[in-house]
Amino acid sequence: MAGQPTQIAIAVVEDRGRFLVGTRRGDQALAGFSEFPGGRMEAGETPEVAAVRECREETGLEVRATDAFPSVSYDYSHGQVCLHFIACELAGSHVEPREPFRWLSRPELAECVFPPANAPIIRCLLQAS
Repeated sequence: MAGQPTQIAIAVVEDRGRFLVGTRRGDQALAGFSEFPGGRMEAGETPEVAAVRECREETGLEVRATDAFPSVSYDYSHGQVCLHFIACELAGSHVEPREPFRWLSRPELAECVFPPANAPIIRCLLQAS
């Protein structure tokens, strides 16, 4: 596929053994799949800054970046992406996210169906204890 991949920052927010997960809307690519908060990086943004911004915009929660997981490049039929998975923790007192996001335990995370490019991060999260 020609061109540069779309750079996507994803906030992997964990709080007390629970993960912040939503479901992609019907009008989005990969509709119906589970997802962590995230989106396209803006010009000049680092993955960490973009993940924090996207989480705030999508969930209403303030988080801080704490670490980075390995990035994943993937070719979907709708385009090539480079996913930057950023480990985050809650930074504010508000802990209930806006829908469609919700807190899921590790066993609940294992039952979700994420897009194929998320497979490495899901394996990593499920192996951690």
